Amino acid sequence: MTEVIGVRFRGGCKEYYFDPHGIAVETGQFVIVETAQGTEYAQCLSGNHEVDDGVVVRPLRALVRVATENDRRTMEYNRQREKDAFGICQKKIAERGLDMKLVRVESCFDGSKIVFFFTSEGRVDFRELVRDLAGVFRARIELRQIGVRDEAKMLGGLGICGRPFCCAQFLDDFVPVSIKMAKTQNLSLNPTKISGACGRLMCCLKYEQAAYEDAVKRMPKNDSFVLTPDGPGNVSAVNLVRETLSVRLDDAGSAQKSYHNCEVRVLRNGKGSREGIEIPAERPARFVKQDAESELEFAPSPMFRALEISEPAVAPAAQEMPAADEGGEKRERRRRGGRGRRGGRGRDGEGRRETRPEGVGAEKPAGEKGSERRKPVERKAPAPAAEAGGEGEKSTHRRRHRGGRGRRGGHGSGGGTPPAAPKAE
Repeated sequence: MTEVIGVRFRGGCKEYYFDPHGIAVETGQFVIVETAQGTEYAQCLSGNHEVDDGVVVRPLRALVRVATENDRRTMEYNRQREKDAFGICQKKIAERGLDMKLVRVESCFDGSKIVFFFTSEGRVDFRELVRDLAGVFRARIELRQIGVRDEAKMLGGLGICGRPFCCAQFLDDFVPVSIKMAKTQNLSLNPTKISGACGRLMCCLKYEQAAYEDAVKRMPKNDSFVLTPDGPGNVSAVNLVRETLSVRLDDAGSAQKSYHNCEVRVLRNGKGSREGIEIPAERPARFVKQDAESELEFAPSPMFRALEISEPAVAPAAQEMPAADEGGEKRERRRRGGRGRRGGRGRDGEGRRETRPEGVGAEKPAGEKGSERRKPVERKAPAPAAEAGGEGEKSTHRRRHRGGRGRRGGHGSGGGTPPAAPKAE
C-alpha cells in the first residue's frame, strides 16, 4: 500500500496521484505539485489515503507544498497573462493567414512556458507564428493541435439533454463509440440526433451498451417462431428496454399482441421455415405483474401510526342536535352571508344582540320596526289584458329585461314603459 493524495488540474476531470511526503492535505485545498512540465497549481480531490501499489504509476511525483496566498496571486497573474496572450495570438494568426482556430492558452505556474491549443482540418506550418510569439512574451512557446472532442472538453457547454458535457464534467478519458451501438439500442441513425456538439457520436451511447447487449442475448430476434399463451406466431417487433415482444399470431391473422419475454417459448430463433418444428401442446403461463402499490396498501405509514397513538381511546360524545321549537318546526341553519351576519336580521327574522359598553347605545324597544319580523310581500296578479277590438289599447304586461333601470327608456327594474293613463270621457 502507498500513501497518496489525489489532485486535479485546471480544465481536466482526471485524478492524478502524488506523494504527500508526510504533509497532511485536506480535500478542497490548493497545492503546488511537481510535474514533467514543471511546477503546477492544482486542487486536492482526496486527502491522504492509501491505495494498492498496482494503481500507482511509477515514478510517483512529489507534493511541493500547500498553496499560500502568494501562490494564489501568482496564479491570478498567470490567468491575466493567458487572456492577453490569447488576443495577441489571434491577431498574429490573422496577419499570417493561417487556417487554424485558437481554442485555449495555458501558462506554467512559474511562467517559463506558454502552451497554445488550436484545431485545424489539416496540417499547419506555424513556425513563423512561434517566432513572433516568442519575441513578444520572452518565454518558451508551444503550439499543440487537438481534436474536436478535446475542444468541446476545454470549452464546455450544454448538450441536447440539457446537462453539461460529460467530457467536461466527469469523464476521465474518451471512450470509443461506434454506429453499431446506436443500431443495437434501436436508435435513429440520423446523425443530428446521435451526435454531440463536437460533431462526433455522443459519449453516452457507451453507458448502457452492456445492458443492451445482455438483453439481446436473452431476447429472440425478429421473425422468430415462438409459442405464446394464445398460440404460435412470429415475432414482429422487439422492445429491449421493457423486454416485450409484439407477436403476430397465426389464428389472429394480421393482428398483433404484446407479450413479456417470459411468456413466450422460442421454437426457432430468427428467420427460417417451420418444417420439422413440433409445437408443444402445453402453452407457456401468463406473466402476472406484481403491483408494488398493492403490497403497501394495507401497511399503515408512520404518520398514521403516530395519529392512532395520539388519539384518545374513548371517542368523544356525539354532539347534541338542537331541540325543535315549540311549534314543531326545526330551526333553520343561518347563512354565513346575507342579512343578519353582524347583528342584523337572520333568516328566521330574529335579530342578534351586540354586546356594547354602557352608555354607547341602548337596545331598541320591542315596538320599533327593527325588532319586528318582516312580513312576506304579497305579489299582485298581473292586470288582465284589454279586450280585443279596442283601438289604441295595448297589454300592460311587458317583457322584462335583464338590464338596470331605464334600459329602453323605462323607469322600473323591468325596463318597460309604464302604460298611459286612460283619458277621461
